[in-house]
Amino acid sequence: MIRTLAITHSHEVVTGIPLEKIQMDDYAWIWVDFNAPTPDESELLTTYFHFHPLAVEDCLHVLQRPKLDYYDELQFFVLHALDPGTLHVEEVDLFLSQHMIVSFHSQELEEVDEAWLEIIQHVHDRKIWARGPSYCAYNVMDKLVDKYFPSVFMIEDELAELESKGSVKSVEDLMNQVFDLRGRLLKLRRTIVPMRDLMYRVLNSQHVQSSNEHKVYFGDIYDHLLKLTDMIEADREMTADLRDSYISLNSNRMNSIMKTLTVITTIFMPLTLIAGIYGMNFTNMPELGWKYAYPVVLLLMFGLAVGMVLWFLRRGWFK
Repeated sequence: MIRTLAITHSHEVVTGIPLEKIQMDDYAWIWVDFNAPTPDESELLTTYFHFHPLAVEDCLHVLQRPKLDYYDELQFFVLHALDPGTLHVEEVDLFLSQHMIVSFHSQELEEVDEAWLEIIQHVHDRKIWARGPSYCAYNVMDKLVDKYFPSVFMIEDELAELESKGSVKSVEDLMNQVFDLRGRLLKLRRTIVPMRDLMYRVLNSQHVQSSNEHKVYFGDIYDHLLKLTDMIEADREMTADLRDSYISLNSNRMNSIMKTLTVITTIFMPLTLIAGIYGMNFTNMPELGWKYAYPVVLLLMFGLAVGMVLWFLRRGWFK
């Protein structure tokens, strides 16, 4: 589906204009949105708008890293939308010129719809309309970045719960949860850090068609991305600390178990030796014919075991 939004020179909004009927001289600027377009509609990027083949290829093929390319008087943005639940990334492409913005996304996105409605709802704010396509680009980017926060907040809540209730779970479950959180943080980092670098380039580029007032708005997005990056790095450090703590806890438990088994084995070693000697049943063993041999050997083994236990307790082996 292709939808159009045009701003007249008298600051009125006109929507639903067919592409073939758009006359740029009649409007201050226009926004054309390719919303989950069909293959035939996608071909209009080349046949109608005559965009650069490399930019069109980036739109139609594999998911690209967020970036900014320059083509004559046109800027081409690759942005990423993020699903807070699944962390699935969807590409959003923007073609920005002085009097036109073209957005392209293969799936319907709530962020783009919100930016579209916001432009229409502020029809009477002429200061906003005077900002032109750059303000539309800002709106789309701002909505995309705002949707990153719920994913990060969700992970922070899970980390807080993990810290408070970690003692009631097994170490194996805790480790699985920690590694799952680290994997999700890595996915977020792969999206947010390139977007941060992109916004830094927008703010410091001499090619982007934006005034100082526009750059103030883009700077606000950059600040949000910096905050998100700091939150992700802090969460990654926290998960690393939790991982190291659980590994140390698991090692201490294993050491305690091994120490207990070692003490028990050490106690039974001399008892096994005695039982082995008197279990050989040689004919000329003097103790075999003695009436009190059996109880004496049992008392000897019991006394030896008790003596070793007391000695281990004195040495602190059971602590």
